[in-house]
Amino acid sequence: MPDRRYSFEVNRVSTAPPEVLFRLETDGSLWSSWAGPMIPRSRWAEYGDNGGVGAVRDLGLLPGMVRERTLEYEPDRRHVYTLDSPSPMRDYRAEVFFTPNSRGGTDLRWTGAFTERVPGSGRIVRPLLHGIIRTLSARLVKAAEHPA
Repeated sequence: MPDRRYSFEVNRVSTAPPEVLFRLETDGSLWSSWAGPMIPRSRWAEYGDNGGVGAVRDLGLLPGMVRERTLEYEPDRRHVYTLDSPSPMRDYRAEVFFTPNSRGGTDLRWTGAFTERVPGSGRIVRPLLHGIIRTLSARLVKAAEHPA
């Protein structure tokens, strides 16, 4: 039986403009300022093309640190990344869309998809990952709307 593919989607609305949300979400050095305590440490591992394609960010602490690599980067509009760290998933790909809305804010859509590494594990990993992204997206919106 082939490994199954799983996906999720999280949608949020923010009063902040797309460029503010985009900067917070894509800058590897800023995550710990808005995503804590889930992400107590964040840094650039590789800066890539000015923080764009090829950039790698390290999020969290060892042994649970996550390393994410930017695959596609459309400033203030779209960010696509994958995992470079070991995980219970294969072929993870996330896309974050920042769409201006008619009220002057942003419609945020964060999607992700992966293939289960171990048959049956996707039923556990998907809701866990979906919950993490729901929480992170809420913190992202809050940080963009209420800068420290």
